[in-house]
Amino acid sequence: MNPVCRVQLMTHGNRTERAIVLIHGYTNCPKQFHALGQAFFDLGYNVLIAPLPHHGLADRLTGELSSLTAAELASYGNEVIDIAHGLGDVVDVAGISAGGVVTAWAAQNRSDVNLAVVISPAFGFKQIPTPLTTPAINLISVLPESYSWWDPSLQMETLPSYAYPRYSRHALAQIVRLGFSVQGAARRTRPAARRILVVTNANEPSVNNELTGQVVASWRAHAADVAIYEFSSELGLPHDLIDPNQPDQRTDVVYPTIIGLVGKYR
Repeated sequence: MNPVCRVQLMTHGNRTERAIVLIHGYTNCPKQFHALGQAFFDLGYNVLIAPLPHHGLADRLTGELSSLTAAELASYGNEVIDIAHGLGDVVDVAGISAGGVVTAWAAQNRSDVNLAVVISPAFGFKQIPTPLTTPAINLISVLPESYSWWDPSLQMETLPSYAYPRYSRHALAQIVRLGFSVQGAARRTRPAARRILVVTNANEPSVNNELTGQVVASWRAHAADVAIYEFSSELGLPHDLIDPNQPDQRTDVVYPTIIGLVGKYR
């Protein structure tokens, strides 16, 4: 493991009133949420940030991502929430991108989650038209595995230096498969979490906000307590609006907004 990508537990030395689980995005690691986690810790939370399966390895060109499955992501979600109940009387969960899908899965299935904060979830991708998402993901799943650079011009120089600079197409498909399960369940039943906050980015370059809107509509059709916040396109935010080491970052705006929303909607 890369040392900065190991499990990060910020504890006050005892069980607190509130605990929060922060779930990082695809190819990143717990370092992504460290600064925001510290802010929640300073507010009295115990904070848990654990690496997603097959993430956080020191070898940035690892092929481990090819082994990722939707079932592993769901099991991970269950495990970190179970652990968090030993850290706080009330448990909140927040995640971005792939972590946003895991958080949405928890919102749908875990009645012991007080507030689920779903940030820019990867239910699908902006480059794939919404009606073609399912056949495209099914096709990716059966085609031979392949990896692509996030930034072909930078390759290994892609920042941040602790995240993987390339991605597995099969792993992407597994993340969206977990999202399919959330979408299907949301159409059938009310989400289990007490409250849900969905945060999107109007300048989103990567994930499909339309699919996120469909999940929100399904949840609200079951009279669930779902709030929505969208960051303005004028901010020019990148997809990863959490990691302070990403280019074009605006954590000076994003962090206070998310912390304020969690305080308001919890």
